[in-house]
Amino acid sequence: MHLKFTKMHGLGNDFVVIDAIAQSVSLTPEQVRFIADRHFGIGCDQVLLVERARTAGVDFAYRIFNADGGEVEQCGNGARCFMRFVRDKGLSAKSELAVETMCGVIRPRLEQDGQVTVSMGVPRTRPQAIPFLADQEALSYTLEVAGKTYQIGAVSMGNPHAVLQVDDVQRAPVALLGPLIEKHARFPRGANAGFMRIVDRARIELRVFERGTGETLACGTGACAAMVVARLRGQVDDKVTVALPGGGLKIAWRGTGEEVRMTGPATSVYEGDIEL
Repeated sequence: MHLKFTKMHGLGNDFVVIDAIAQSVSLTPEQVRFIADRHFGIGCDQVLLVERARTAGVDFAYRIFNADGGEVEQCGNGARCFMRFVRDKGLSAKSELAVETMCGVIRPRLEQDGQVTVSMGVPRTRPQAIPFLADQEALSYTLEVAGKTYQIGAVSMGNPHAVLQVDDVQRAPVALLGPLIEKHARFPRGANAGFMRIVDRARIELRVFERGTGETLACGTGACAAMVVARLRGQVDDKVTVALPGGGLKIAWRGTGEEVRMTGPATSVYEGDIEL
């Protein structure tokens, strides 16, 4: 199978984006792992497929595969790259799209300054909807990890997130706790682990260990999840900048029942071909 692809990134969270409309694409988990391999393949955090819409009233379908070969529900940085790719390739002239994902429809919009804003949907905080095993919904949950007890916030942005508040993001035990939280028994579908520091009411610092990928330079859904947890606790206002290792994302959320909006860059790096 011969495929054309575009290498893209959103604040260093990098993607191989494949047009599955103009070419026939059927990827196995092994092929995804090969593409994502930074030594033997192209190298990326996720592989994104641009597909024809399957539902009336939407423009495209969007599939996301993590570096481990597993398909996942949502990716915020990927959604921004999706919008940029569709416009750059002439697949649509619209400045705003309706795009179906595994977790529902998202609406990315290309701004005049070239940044992309994505309506990421209403966050889910009920344990059953995340999913997270707990008797009732709470602002904080205790989680036993590696023989210690931690306080986490739990939320779904279409994919499950555990958010830990820390005093120092740079010294946070991301490499130690990230893999353990990712596969914790209380998260039946796994979880992304975010390590968050509240700087002030308009700024958050964050590192994220992504499910199926490892720590990335940026995580759009992780930034949204951190903002939601912090706002529900009354720690931030309705607009914040989330500073990630790869750069900053602007996140806006007015509160319960409202959609989260994320704004940030999407960058094309190069075009290529690969034989699978």
